Amino acid sequence: MAVESIVIVGGGLAGATAAKTLRVEGFEGPVTLLAEEPQAPYLRPPLSKEYLLGKDGEDGLPVVPAGWYGENDVDLRLGAPVTGLDTVARTVTLGDGSRLPYSALLLATGARPRSIPLPGSSLDGVMTFRTLDDSRRLRDALSAGGRNVVMVGSGWIGMELAAAANSYGNSVTLLGLEQVPLAAAIGPELGAFFRSLHESRGVRFRLPASAAAITGVDGRVTGVRTDAGEILAADLVVIAVGVVPETSLAAAAGIALDNGILTDASLRTSAPAVFAAGDVANALHPFTGGHHRSEHWSNALNGGKVAGRAMLGREAVLDTIPYFYTDQYDVSMEYSGFPSLVEGPPVLRGSLERQEFLAFWQREGCVVAGMNVNWPRSDKPQKAIKALITARASVSPDSLADPDVPLEQLLSGD
Repeated sequence: MAVESIVIVGGGLAGATAAKTLRVEGFEGPVTLLAEEPQAPYLRPPLSKEYLLGKDGEDGLPVVPAGWYGENDVDLRLGAPVTGLDTVARTVTLGDGSRLPYSALLLATGARPRSIPLPGSSLDGVMTFRTLDDSRRLRDALSAGGRNVVMVGSGWIGMELAAAANSYGNSVTLLGLEQVPLAAAIGPELGAFFRSLHESRGVRFRLPASAAAITGVDGRVTGVRTDAGEILAADLVVIAVGVVPETSLAAAAGIALDNGILTDASLRTSAPAVFAAGDVANALHPFTGGHHRSEHWSNALNGGKVAGRAMLGREAVLDTIPYFYTDQYDVSMEYSGFPSLVEGPPVLRGSLERQEFLAFWQREGCVVAGMNVNWPRSDKPQKAIKALITARASVSPDSLADPDVPLEQLLSGD
């Protein structure tokens, strides 16, 4: 069936990138991009990093320049929630009750912050973190310094927000369910590295611990009571315990779900002419033969490109190696690979003490994941790590750990 009109539900990086790809690929039919937020599609990584710290302004956040949508005849509708999807009639229902037909549909609905049923969570001074408005509010709350901040959540976002709060001169306590922060993502040894990084700057950890209740006076937060009974003073509480894929629209339409919207490698869902990309898509990955859902910007960027081409019937497969990065204080880290394939602890090259090292994770002798921390960019470490993963070549741990063995030599197998 010829593609006559395309509707994209979701105003994030995946949705905007798909719209741009459609025009780059020569599609001239109607493209409608429905964004629930009042802002045009923007990049999320800076919200917990450069933008939150006041290093960058909002001008660097948009996915494409403001005039791009009009110049390319893309109907961008802001503050336009979608309330229904009929995959038989091929229509979406908008919040005002109107219906919009499509011949191909992309669900790029993203994710929402995970909520926990805490007494006191509605008090002033308690917030979650996901959107540009959230980052604006948090920056305003942190920028003067001198406040007691309790961070609930020891994942990447919780750690980045803790670093920002501390950098503004606030007193920060971080709660998490793990014995070691980030251990589920990068293991206890490297999780301990990031904990020490924070502790050296005065951040306090309560691990493992959870918030049992949030206390307040006159509607305003004053503290957090932990499951151990400790009361932590708090002027501000940020709940950062992960996100949940926004699948309600797909679920109501009967589209197959499993930790997100299930898709094939070309991002097709179980419904005809319906695709999914970004945080919400649990896509089949050719490298592993299994499904993977990623909440990082590179997945949204590459997924938007693949979905754009696939909706036009072009050959397109999401086969890029997953990637993400974090910046905390003076430490910059990049990670590529498949945590689900990791067996055992990492092989380290460099020095944790000097905060300059590479880490490689292997499975059956092959590199399946790797990260660099403050490694010289002239070595192009992440490019080499991705190449090692793609090559599926067996590499000895001694060679991986030896700083005298160039990364290029590892790729050649010498």
